[in-house]
Amino acid sequence: MLSERFVITDRVWSLMEPHCLGKPRDPGRTGSDGCLFLEAIFWIAGTGSPWRDLPPEFGRWNTVFKRFRN
Repeated sequence: MLSERFVITDRVWSLMEPHCLGKPRDPGRTGSDGCLFLEAIFWIAGTGSPWRDLPPEFGRWNTVFKRFRN
């Protein structure tokens, strides 16, 4: 399962969250979950895969990419 590959623990996220951009009304699934958004970015960076190969567990690849691009 994909969740086994996540790298941000709840403890680490609690320290990072105040410094991360984003808000609940950002588009897509990752808009309401900044930790999931960072995990998606880490997945892309770690695998070197194109955005279109982002697993659906992270939300729609194009939505995640748009948030990353902004």
